[in-house]
Amino acid sequence: MSDAVNEFAIFGSSPLARLLAGLLRQSYGKSVVFAGASPARYRLPREIDLSVGMMTRPQSWELLARTLPETTRLLSRIAGRHAVQHVDPVFFADGVAAQEALGHFHHMASAFGMATEIVAPSHLGRERSGVRLRDAVRLQRAVTEPALDRWLDEVGVTRLSPDRVEIGQDGSARLWTGETEQFAGHAILADDAAIIARLPLPQWPRLLARRTMSTILTTPTAPLVGRIMAHVDSGTVLTQQDEGGIAAIGPGDLASAAARLSGLLADNRQLQKAGQASYPTLVTGDGAPAFGKAAGSGADVIVGLGQTGVFIAPALARWLVGEAAPHEADWFGQRLINRTIDQGAVAEFHAFVPRPAA
Repeated sequence: MSDAVNEFAIFGSSPLARLLAGLLRQSYGKSVVFAGASPARYRLPREIDLSVGMMTRPQSWELLARTLPETTRLLSRIAGRHAVQHVDPVFFADGVAAQEALGHFHHMASAFGMATEIVAPSHLGRERSGVRLRDAVRLQRAVTEPALDRWLDEVGVTRLSPDRVEIGQDGSARLWTGETEQFAGHAILADDAAIIARLPLPQWPRLLARRTMSTILTTPTAPLVGRIMAHVDSGTVLTQQDEGGIAAIGPGDLASAAARLSGLLADNRQLQKAGQASYPTLVTGDGAPAFGKAAGSGADVIVGLGQTGVFIAPALARWLVGEAAPHEADWFGQRLINRTIDQGAVAEFHAFVPRPAA
């Protein structure tokens, strides 16, 4: 018999996983066990959390616009005024298809109230197009992640690092730490690492594909056109660190990521590596996020939200407990993990999504 019975078990180490666990407990009174690694302070960044991404669907912009103020207020209560910072990211594109997607993205951003400006090609190189978005919100992980862990303890979420986990066909989970067992009726795999580690191969949907990502950190160099730059064609994100180095996060192994980095900078500057890492991630075949039970049974998965994911956490929590607003329920319902790639109604631009084999 289990030593403790919980309603939810959240697996994952991302800010989204932590915020979701706390919201289920604090806002809806659910008993929650959280199984995720503590933040690795000195690990190279693998993603950023930003309130804008390469979204082309107006429904996604609407959902994000409605939940962003709610999420930023919550994060500020949890971690203080330094939980987020306001930034002006630059999105830029090379190819025709990527430039068309960027134009649509620019239109969507303006329509939903963001101040934007065209970045001159002379600042970007070659025949590139670029758009700067004003006053986006970036989560400060170094500040927020420790605060989220303290908050989870305060609201009564059980945090643990289990020695063994079993997830049943009914979606329940059993977690053992030493001789202590925890049971949860509803398991949620809330980030890529958790899905890769915990989702049985027979339950993998055709919509999902693995993708290698790499991070390259450079020594300090001249300022970028923007502290955050997103290359639409490849999905690579460049961020200028406080000490002046560049962290480049993008698809491919280290060799391809390094070759791409030099080509993305317009001024042909000389770069020296200070660190590098490759790691597995997941993508969906149509570039849109996905939710729900992968094979109609087992754990729920959350995948493909990208850098905006943490900012829709309140809406996701409402959907999971059956209290979503109509527009939220429609948005999540159209993005279930068992959809087919060819449905097309929710597809997003993503040049590096490999189509799963038939």
